[in-house]
Amino acid sequence: MSLQISVVMLGVQDFDRAKKFYVEGMGARLDQDQPGFARLSLGGGADIALYHWAAVAKDAGVPADGSGFNGFSLHYIADTRDEVDAVFKAAVAAGATVLKPAEAAEWGGYSGTFSDPEGHLWKVATDA
Repeated sequence: MSLQISVVMLGVQDFDRAKKFYVEGMGARLDQDQPGFARLSLGGGADIALYHWAAVAKDAGVPADGSGFNGFSLHYIADTRDEVDAVFKAAVAAGATVLKPAEAAEWGGYSGTFSDPEGHLWKVATDA
């Protein structure tokens, strides 16, 4: 057996807003759409699932009242700086909040961070 990630589950408070952000705003393909649950294809074999926050916590057997930084961010690795900027533009138009504008990074690349409307962190970067 080898470790793999098949789907990243995002717990969300406002399910309809989150689904609209990813499908209409960011171009994800809706593969499954059920009340309170959606599975979205991001392309390239990556999928995310949206599920009500409290339901994710209940399913995992943990309390749903956590807050603050939850220890992870999602990353989009772009081929060019123009692609980084295009992803930011689409995300902001769809309702994202820019946390760190895309800029030249000390490691030689170009990156920035935004949060989706539910507060999940996305870093968009290129080494070009």
